[in-house]
Amino acid sequence: MEAISAGTYTAAGVSPLLQSRNSCLRITSARFKIASTAATTGRSTASIGQQPPTVPMSIVDSSELEQTTTLNMKDFMKWSKDMIASGSEGGPPRWFSPLDCAAPLKDSPLLLYLPGIDGVGLGLIKHHKRLGKIFNIWCLHVPVTDRTSFSDLVYLVEATVRSEHHHAPRRPIYLLGESFGGCLALAVAARNPHIDLALILANPATRLRESQLENLITLCEVIPEQLHPSMVKLLSVTTGVPARLAVAIPGSGHSLQQAVAELFRGDVAFSSYLSVLADVLPVETLIWRLKILKSAASFVSSRLHAVRSQTLVLSSGKDHLISSPEESEKLHKMLPNCEIRKFNNSGHALLLEADFNLVTVIMGANFYRRGRHLDFVRDFVPPSTSEFDSVYQPYRWMEVAFNPVMISTLENGNIVRGLTGIPSEGPVLLVGYHMMLGLELVPLVSRLWNEHQIVLRGIAHPLMFKKRREGKMPVLSMYDDYRFMGAVPVSATNFYKLLSSKSHVLLYPGGMREALHRKGEEYKLFWPEQSEFVRMAARFGAKIIPFGTVGEDDIGQMLLDYDDMMKVPYLKALIEELTGEVEKLRYDTEGEVSNQDVHLPIILPKVPGRFYFYFGKPIETAGRKEELKSKEKAHELYLEVKSEVERCIDYLKEKRESDSYRNIMARLPYQASHGFDSEVPTFDL
Repeated sequence: MEAISAGTYTAAGVSPLLQSRNSCLRITSARFKIASTAATTGRSTASIGQQPPTVPMSIVDSSELEQTTTLNMKDFMKWSKDMIASGSEGGPPRWFSPLDCAAPLKDSPLLLYLPGIDGVGLGLIKHHKRLGKIFNIWCLHVPVTDRTSFSDLVYLVEATVRSEHHHAPRRPIYLLGESFGGCLALAVAARNPHIDLALILANPATRLRESQLENLITLCEVIPEQLHPSMVKLLSVTTGVPARLAVAIPGSGHSLQQAVAELFRGDVAFSSYLSVLADVLPVETLIWRLKILKSAASFVSSRLHAVRSQTLVLSSGKDHLISSPEESEKLHKMLPNCEIRKFNNSGHALLLEADFNLVTVIMGANFYRRGRHLDFVRDFVPPSTSEFDSVYQPYRWMEVAFNPVMISTLENGNIVRGLTGIPSEGPVLLVGYHMMLGLELVPLVSRLWNEHQIVLRGIAHPLMFKKRREGKMPVLSMYDDYRFMGAVPVSATNFYKLLSSKSHVLLYPGGMREALHRKGEEYKLFWPEQSEFVRMAARFGAKIIPFGTVGEDDIGQMLLDYDDMMKVPYLKALIEELTGEVEKLRYDTEGEVSNQDVHLPIILPKVPGRFYFYFGKPIETAGRKEELKSKEKAHELYLEVKSEVERCIDYLKEKRESDSYRNIMARLPYQASHGFDSEVPTFDL
């Protein structure tokens, strides 16, 4: 049963507007269930099905994803052959929906997967289960015997898009196009600028010039048809052809020898991919698909100016079939709402690579939404355990280097080790001190997740989400991990929504001014004069937990701060340029905390010490809504929270002096003998 459930499919539905008057042909096998119809107009249409049920949002157990996330190219080939051999290859192109997809969230958008030149539609096998929780997935399948032109494929996808838009006009429709499918997605978007489409393009084959595929297509055009089977077989198993095959290629100015040499510049990856295609598809089908790929690229190149859709381009650095890095940059410049995510060590078949997680990429890019506009709270999907682990892995060194000590306070006032004092049920508001460069964020977020499965939603600076203009600020993809873990741009609306959804919220009133403090300002709070958060917390009865963090002065010494850098003309001009690229914050606030200029202080690293976190006693606001409507009462509580944060910091600064393992040189022998995941002793409480 496991093998069947892992790859079973049924026909996906579209609107009755597209229902064929012809009878529906259903062909089944042990692995697939696909329904097909032929339109009376001569064009292909999809059959009718039912929308799957919806489920509420919840944290996902990684064990239920294991079966599909371990699938690879070998599985893709096996399933593709099964699908072709099942007898379902007659008829026109059609949609199918994977049955191994989980039931999606309420109001999940439709995702139409448009495959590469293989046309099988199984390119998402590794992602079905997780993607199926957030999308209603339909995959396009083009039978091997089908010879539908590119323009008619565009009409098929377009008809589905228009029909679904008619039935849910306020919900976006996602087009996920891989290679050739990227051309399809862009063509449909160019013809339908009035429809809310979100495009995800994985190595789109929109530019064939000087690519491996262009040379292969050229070879197909000049070599006699009867030699095509031998040519494909030869090219799929070798990295070269005999040098004496040099034959002039009409109109290109190159010999066949030069074309073949160019063809195999990416040799191993190319021959491997071509081998997969040649193994899955009949030779005549592969030749046909290569030819319509050329017309597809030409069709799309002349219509890019008409595309207005939100677009996310996934670009592989080692794509030897097409020039993905160059093409992604071109699309970024030409399309008005386009972002790029680069995968420098990946090849053309990105979606099938073992360490690639599509959901993580989509969420990190803030590219998932269920309405016309992104809602940072409603559209957030908690990570699975495996997804969190993969995102956290690059930061794991911080756990060893800084070995955080965390203590919290129970409601009865007792101080305990660990995070037991933090309530598991929200709404909870953690309010604290922001260390230099926000170095405390990774240990804080990871410990809450690992120990209590709590997703901490940070209120973050707008620079993590958008720029006023392009310039010298880091690319937005640098902050994908923070957004994936639930960070939201600071705003009263987002704060309101987080508390109303009973989230655990992280707030730093001192903001960037605290995280970019000057020399001698360690552990000094830079909070606004007015109470910004108290009455909002009281409105929802949130528990406020003041906390202090200590340790930044044990890992580095500041050499140049903001004041020093502003005295250097070049650095001053750079700071002003960077600050101009960032969205302004706190227009109604004056003084130090208002709008901190963007800069990166110069810090001399030290032999690492240790981080310490102290979470104070939870402050109840439930039942105090009316009382805290008074500005005076709200300000009193605000000052109480601030005073408690300062007390936590002072407590930690004093207690760490008695920690025998404060320095990493003292901790390493202990960790070597007890294990690096063991809890290293610290001061007595």
